[in-house]
Amino acid sequence: MTDQDERGDRPGGERQAGDVDASRRRTSRTTRRAVIAGGIGVGIAGVLAACTRPSPSPSAHPTGTGTTMPSRTPTSSPTPGGPDSWQALAAAVTGTLLRSGSAGWDGARVLENPRYDDADPQGILRAASTADVQAGLAFARNTRTPVALRSGGHSYTGWSAGGAAGTDVPRSLVISTQDLDDVELHPDHSVTIGPGARLGDVYAMLAQAGRAIGAGSCPTVGIGGLTLGGGVGVLARSFGLTSDQLTGVTLVTPDGTVHEVSSTAEPDLFWACRGGGGGSVGVVTSMTFRTKPAPGILLFTIVFPWSAAAAVVRAWQDWAPTADRQLWSTLKLLNGSRHSAPTVTITGVWTGSKTGADASVDGFITSTGATPTTHTARQMTYGQAMSALAGKPQRVSEAATSSIGTQKLTDAQIDVLVQHAAAAGDVPGNREGGVSLDALGGAVADIGRTDSAFPWRSALMTVQYTAVFADGSDPAPFDAYVRGFRAAMTPAWGTAAYANYCDATITDPADYFGVNTSRLHRIAEQVDPTGVLSQPHWV
Repeated sequence: MTDQDERGDRPGGERQAGDVDASRRRTSRTTRRAVIAGGIGVGIAGVLAACTRPSPSPSAHPTGTGTTMPSRTPTSSPTPGGPDSWQALAAAVTGTLLRSGSAGWDGARVLENPRYDDADPQGILRAASTADVQAGLAFARNTRTPVALRSGGHSYTGWSAGGAAGTDVPRSLVISTQDLDDVELHPDHSVTIGPGARLGDVYAMLAQAGRAIGAGSCPTVGIGGLTLGGGVGVLARSFGLTSDQLTGVTLVTPDGTVHEVSSTAEPDLFWACRGGGGGSVGVVTSMTFRTKPAPGILLFTIVFPWSAAAAVVRAWQDWAPTADRQLWSTLKLLNGSRHSAPTVTITGVWTGSKTGADASVDGFITSTGATPTTHTARQMTYGQAMSALAGKPQRVSEAATSSIGTQKLTDAQIDVLVQHAAAAGDVPGNREGGVSLDALGGAVADIGRTDSAFPWRSALMTVQYTAVFADGSDPAPFDAYVRGFRAAMTPAWGTAAYANYCDATITDPADYFGVNTSRLHRIAEQVDPTGVLSQPHWV
């Protein structure tokens, strides 16, 4: 089971986001703990609906669909044999192998979502090298032990826990890449990053060098899972998806072979790494991205009265996905016990001149026909803006699912959206829930739908339905709320969903991968014919 963290993709960030496949999953987490601090208020913190949402208490085939199978030109092949017992695995690795009762076990076995705190995997391998990943996979093959992959641990479905109640994942060996978190900037301004590096640390280190990549907002999301599922973030419309900025990947396939893949070296494997979801074709141990000069950013928040909700949605869907690509925004309709009344909030970033932002945003406000109750804006550096968007990282119990906004909503469909968002307040124990609409378009649409595994290039937005509740609560009513919301919007948007916001009740992989499903399945079947990385309802 792999774990994507596309909660930074939770744009609302990538979750994201993050995090997250069940049958073939990987997740990443970094050991650098200097998470960016700061912020400019609750209106901005948690802009990408993932782990940064406030909570009362913490607890390639270059083009075309392609039928070419990956050429087998590995960098290195696995050593024959390999460990066949837990003791042999412990002796074979330089990282840490934890079992129940080990020092640090309780902290290591839990994810970012406390609803999966009963996780009881067979063991957790915190890999310190590519060779450790090879050893872990060899052990799994030799002993027929199920595998769960983890980088940041933000999986909506809990698949990366390696055996938590309600996840349909057996007790597994968790192969964690959280300690593979180095960030190395090169003279050509590319950057090589371990999959476990957390977004907060990546942003801080790049900002110090005056460089930038576009990704999600949640600071604790591992960049590995985020990127593998696509990587929707606050600069998506100007930089593209995080996976669009990817130029090379070090990947260990389930047979233990190490591959260095790119657009020219084993392009099918590289294609699959660009939106095909975590763990679909192997375990990533390193990723290289191109960067851009860090832009100045205007960060803005607009709050409208709830009475204007329908008008704001109507105007936003006309504006946000087709605005100048220097602008990205998210529209949130939220309710719950944290709110005295339902809220309508738009948060956005602008990477151009302030004059251009004023004209675009003011035009949008005028088109709503409503007067905002709050409108704030602040010019910031890239590093400051990413820190402000991060808010205060904390673990929260939540339910979530997603849609892909493939077309504009009619007035009647907007009414359904608004009514279901308001109904978040009718679910007992729902601290905060509703919907987040995160704009696509711009640079995201520059790439063809079959040129990477992420197929939703012409979509207007990604959509997240969320509910946050007290740790230890029965998640069933909150799951019912978010899934009911998704079902209510199916007549408008169909069943498409974002791979980094996966849902255990989505049983057809085509809902995540669309026209790319067959090609992704063929690649996954070739590199993992025995299902070492098998996870629920995946390719």
